[in-house]
Order: sequence, then structure tokens, then C-alpha cells
Amino acid sequence: MSKWIDISQALTNDIAHWPGDTPFNYKLSATKEQTGSANIGEITTSLHIGTHIDAPFHFNSNGKTVDQLDLDLYIGKAIVIDVSHTDNITAAVLENYQFDYATRLLLRTSLPNNPKRFPREFPYLDPEIAQFLSEKGIQLLGVDIPSVDAPDSKELTTHHALHRHGIHILENIMLKHVIPGSYDLIALPLAIHGADGSPVRAVLRPLKENES
Repeated sequence: MSKWIDISQALTNDIAHWPGDTPFNYKLSATKEQTGSANIGEITTSLHIGTHIDAPFHFNSNGKTVDQLDLDLYIGKAIVIDVSHTDNITAAVLENYQFDYATRLLLRTSLPNNPKRFPREFPYLDPEIAQFLSEKGIQLLGVDIPSVDAPDSKELTTHHALHRHGIHILENIMLKHVIPGSYDLIALPLAIHGADGSPVRAVLRPLKENES
């Protein structure tokens, strides 16, 4: 059986964070020597650090929070496609690919995903892809960029368009080492009550059809 491929950004104390967000920090709050029994660590972080999901509540105050989301969205067959030939990802671009009835789509873009550096610009995801992907049955869109919208966007047009069409969002995955094709995906969020997002450990396992 094929091994699982980690497509997550490792959470380190020098991982890039959204400007203005709380950076990630891990430290030992108590050592084994101090407690006499165990090392005890603590973290502080934005929920949108590294590889993460956005709950609708992130951009819609009436939207579902992380603990209200269907876990089936984040487990199952996914298709990885390479759209790195363009920085303008539109429905016309996506029409050139077969999605093979998967409900989860992962996009490998032109952005060199460097966990230690927050990019000034991202490839553009046209909001009109939401209707196109919905017609193809896509329920989860994953991208190897920090956001489906531009870093300076206040309207979050693509977030809202995807939400209107029932498509959930997975951001900042790592796909440069992944061959386009069909995979099993696990990208479960933490069960954080009332949260607008959550870091995830995202992994892929190739399906046999990739080898045929």
C-alpha cells in the first residue's frame, strides 16, 4: 500500500504568519525537572497559521464554525491538478482538466510555497470558478497559497463565492513534491468550539489509478 504524503507546513517558531496575526510560538511551560514527571508544552497562534481550513464564520458572522462542519468534507478522494502555467486561475483554465468525480480539488499553483516567508502576491483565483466547480460537484477546494483571495482584499470575494456554492476552503498546502493525479486526502480540523478556522495536518495517499 502506498505511503501517506505530508502536504502540511510544519509549525515552527519561525513559520510565516499573516501580517497583523498572532505568530506561532511553542515553548515548554514546565520541564520534567520542574514537574518531576513530564515536559509540558504550550502554544500561542493565529488559527490561520500554516496549513489550515477556513470555516464560513471566518468571513460570514452567520456562517458555521469549525465544530459545526461535516468531517466528511476533509476525508476522501481528491484530485491534484497543476495550474502553475498561469497566475490567473479562471473557469476557462479549469475546463482543461478532468476531475474524475472527486469532490475535493487541490490546486498546485505557480507560487513557490516557502513556509518561512509570507508572499506579497498570490496567483489570482477568479470568483467565477465557484460556479464552475460546483457544477463539477466539488465541495472542497485546496490551494498551496495562504488564501483564495489577495492578501490585501477586504471583500474576500472568492471566499464568499465559494461559500455561496457550497465549497469549503483548505489553504497553504504544500504540493510541489506531489504528482498530479488522484489521492486519498485527510485534512481534519481540530474540534475548536466556535472557531473561525483551524490548523490541519493534511496528508495524501496515491490511489492505484495513478500507477495505471
